[in-house]
Amino acid sequence: MQLSQTEEELMEHIWELEKAFMQDLLECYPEPKPAPTTIATLLKRMADKGYIGYEQKGRSREYYPLVQKEDYFAKHVNGLIKKFFNNSAAQFASFFTKETNLSAKELEELKSIVEQQLEEKES
Repeated sequence: MQLSQTEEELMEHIWELEKAFMQDLLECYPEPKPAPTTIATLLKRMADKGYIGYEQKGRSREYYPLVQKEDYFAKHVNGLIKKFFNNSAAQFASFFTKETNLSAKELEELKSIVEQQLEEKES
């Protein structure tokens, strides 16, 4: 089950803070801040989906991520590759490098990353 855009935005704050009470999360938002009931609803949905957990501290709950940010986005990218690029990482990489207007330096960095991964796979 995926997160909605608003849940994903809230999840970003939870990843950043690592542990947070409702008030901490509300402070992350610019004015006009969302209503506490809105944040509470999002937190409940995210807990039900298994993305966050909480520890009861008196009358408050301290929320924390159950899913690492890297794992969440890796799953997203892999789904994107499967859905739009015939499950071909090479097609995705080709599209990505052509369509994102990367600088020569950025392409060199990508090349270095690929070469490093090749070395690790070969050892």
